[in-house]
Amino acid sequence: MPGPLPRTVRRHLSALRLLLVFTAVTGILYPLAVTGVAQLAFRDQADGSRIERRGRTVGSSLIGQNVGPDAQWFRPRPSAGGYDPLASGASNLGPNNPDLVRTVEQRRAAVAAYDRVDPEDVPVDAVTASGSGLDPHISPTYAYQQVNRVAKARGLKPATVRRLVAAHVQGRVLGFLGEKRVNVVELNAALAGDR
Repeated sequence: MPGPLPRTVRRHLSALRLLLVFTAVTGILYPLAVTGVAQLAFRDQADGSRIERRGRTVGSSLIGQNVGPDAQWFRPRPSAGGYDPLASGASNLGPNNPDLVRTVEQRRAAVAAYDRVDPEDVPVDAVTASGSGLDPHISPTYAYQQVNRVAKARGLKPATVRRLVAAHVQGRVLGFLGEKRVNVVELNAALAGDR
């Protein structure tokens, strides 16, 4: 009959048992529990806050989308990463960087011409990207600035489009954090009759 296992072997077997237990708890049980709670309590957010159209996902209310030069849609903030979730991030250019200053001025002139407003009236969020480059929100000021262009392109009355914007203005988080904002993806989905 063999004798007891050497001390180092017992320690290694103990460590292996702990590894298996913690792998099961933290790698299987905990993720399943968190996923289950998320699906029960926050299903829409857990599934990516998807916007669906005719049974097909057309976007997420969490990620901005480039609508291109189409005048029928409300335009989002510029994106340093081209609205690609895999390339999220800012340009990392400081406020006095000549390249950023030139880019902002070019954007200001383009937005002013596109929306037919004075360049001085173009809001800052129309010419600067968010930190992530994916923010789907714009200021109510920028949304209202686009009303006449969108209404004309769609053959709608500006008052109708203005009411739609007003219905999509979101207040401050918890009543005091941040600023009022409009989710452009949700606004465009509502404009298309998706939401």
